[in-house]
Amino acid sequence: MTVTQRSPHRLDRDGTTYYFCCSGCKSKFAAEPQRFVGVSNRPDAAKPILAAAGPIGTIYTCPMHPQIRQPQPGNCPICGMALEPVMPTLDDGPNSEYVDFAHRFWWTLPLTVIVTALAMVGHGWHLLDVAVQPWVELLLATPVVWWAGWPFFLRWWQSLVNRSPNMWTLIGTGVGVAFFYSAVATIAPQIFPASFVVEGRAPVYFEAAVVIVSLTLLGQLLELRARSQTSAAIKALLGLAPKMARRLRDDGSEEDIELTQVRVGDRLRVRPGEKVPVDGEVLEGRSNLDESMLTGEPVPVEKTPGATVIGATLNATGSLVIRAEKVGSDTVLSQIVQLVVAAQRSRAPLQRMADQVSFWFVLVVGVIALVTFFAWGLFGPAPSWVYGTVNAIAVLIIACPCALGLATPMSIMVATGQGATSGVLFKDAEAIEHLREVDTLIVDKTGTLTVGRPTFQGVVAAAGRREEDVLRAAATLDQGSEHPLADAIVAEARHRGIELGAASEFESSTGIGVRGRVDGTAAAVGNAVLMKEIGVDPAPLLPAADGWRQRGASVVYVASQGQLLGLIAIADPIKESTPQALAALRAAGIRIVMATGDGLATARAVGRQLKIDEIYGEVRPRDKAELVARLKAQGRRVAMAGDGINDAPALAAADVGISMGTGTDVAMASSHVTLVKGDLRGIVCARELSTATVANMKQNLAFAFLYNAVGIPIAAGVLYPAFGILLSPMIAALAMSLSSVSVIGNALRLRAN
Repeated sequence: MTVTQRSPHRLDRDGTTYYFCCSGCKSKFAAEPQRFVGVSNRPDAAKPILAAAGPIGTIYTCPMHPQIRQPQPGNCPICGMALEPVMPTLDDGPNSEYVDFAHRFWWTLPLTVIVTALAMVGHGWHLLDVAVQPWVELLLATPVVWWAGWPFFLRWWQSLVNRSPNMWTLIGTGVGVAFFYSAVATIAPQIFPASFVVEGRAPVYFEAAVVIVSLTLLGQLLELRARSQTSAAIKALLGLAPKMARRLRDDGSEEDIELTQVRVGDRLRVRPGEKVPVDGEVLEGRSNLDESMLTGEPVPVEKTPGATVIGATLNATGSLVIRAEKVGSDTVLSQIVQLVVAAQRSRAPLQRMADQVSFWFVLVVGVIALVTFFAWGLFGPAPSWVYGTVNAIAVLIIACPCALGLATPMSIMVATGQGATSGVLFKDAEAIEHLREVDTLIVDKTGTLTVGRPTFQGVVAAAGRREEDVLRAAATLDQGSEHPLADAIVAEARHRGIELGAASEFESSTGIGVRGRVDGTAAAVGNAVLMKEIGVDPAPLLPAADGWRQRGASVVYVASQGQLLGLIAIADPIKESTPQALAALRAAGIRIVMATGDGLATARAVGRQLKIDEIYGEVRPRDKAELVARLKAQGRRVAMAGDGINDAPALAAADVGISMGTGTDVAMASSHVTLVKGDLRGIVCARELSTATVANMKQNLAFAFLYNAVGIPIAAGVLYPAFGILLSPMIAALAMSLSSVSVIGNALRLRAN
């Protein structure tokens, strides 16, 4: 990969100019140039291009047409949309196009307001002389059209050069025709027939030109802001990886190095509280690792020599020495990033339909305008060519794509606002369109169906023992533990007002439980393995333990002085709203599938309670994404609901990804819909809104096309032979505005849903 000499990131050193892909790589080179100079890629002797400081050779693609890929920024030749990097980086600065459009919009908005005010009320109030006002409007409109609207004209020109008519073709044509016609009417009004003269002058339409430019700029700003969020998931994932690693040298000394310098086979130390730098194998030490980023489960996983560890997972208490086995793009975290990127770039965009419609619409309007011009010029009454020019302009003005352009965005805007008030956040129009078509819902368990944190479920005392004694012994000993299950036990004891004793000689046995002394008496809390180690037989309580496990709970035994006191059941409880939500979804004909990183026994227990159709346990992020792909290959329309980082690839790969607002930022950034309250009943609300919105969009599009189907022939003059009726550009502009108002009014009806 290479960096072109057009890159703005450059640095002169020792008489040589170096070019970089981004400011971050430039900073790295400036700090340690000796690391990179020897491995530079030199396309010529005078201008070396640095190829070792970072992700060189950024590829840009269109968010709506992922088949467009090129090594430099630009606009999509199909739709005219600005290209964006395939793989964002943490060093990305502000979007340059957003900054440019915002500058153009805010500097020219006052001019648009003044021109529109003059056009609307200037004549009635006689603010300016009839002969002077058009010149004032021309002066004020020129910078709006030709400076603020210049990017649109560039895209308009590209659509013609690339033979790909699109919305920019319509916008550029509409604005250009309105401005040029008005400029001619201002400079040479005498060329127009007397029937088109109003109050001593030919009407001008500068307000139509400037309003279209300003509204289009505003729409682009809103779109760019929304599009910038599509890379948030990638950046959040990239931010999970630690920046440094601690490497052990052969002589026994240690050094801190950058993550990029880690090589396969390196021995690395992971201290308590640090993140594991790369994927590898434990060589020395014992500890618990928080792998919730992969499994979504809050319970730490024990790691001993020989166990595998995953980069970016969090080391809890013990110190580990690991051997690096996978680095760079081979790590699990990098693969998750790649899965999310691939899924985001493979979605079929809503804009494709608009592109196809625009292509034929522009061609038809262009042909009608030309036919109108020549028909009037050759066969119309004198001055025939003037009539031809005016009527052709009327056709183009009335065909200006305001109503067509607003048909779907207004529905989407109202729908997203209405959804937000109900706790449902839609990421884009595609999500609204596709959600109504979903027939299969994949749900994660922890944090989606369940609350997402272990809570106390019950206590069973052994014969001759009291529940309070069991809880007191367990909670007293667990005060020194950081395990989530221990937190649940201590919280329950305090809730019951049980006074805890004094714990001493606390010892944690990773993966099996804890032991120590409670008020000087030996005690232990843990699983059956720990009980057997201390010589306690858990058999009397095995039936009770099995009963709790059948209900999806985890069980810990409590012993004191070599005697079994009882057991405590802890589980991640099902949300109160979950059964009602799933029942409503099943009633709507949606098949429910659960895929969780939790154990299969627990998953089945929860699935039985909720009457879930299919259950998959012990699945990893890639497994969830593959499940989505498999169901889609069967012809199903799949939605995925989850709340963890581990759900990100599946959320992005699904037709509609639905995240819990109570979950991780990465899950929300990867999804298309966010349920703010984390309540699955929001999916029912979102589907109803999706159905109503799509119907509203179709109504708006039908109205826009009907308006053009009726207005364009009248503007072309088909009624003139029989009725002597001509549609002046002024009436055409008014009709254009009224059509837009009608579309907006229809979209606002969604507020009633």
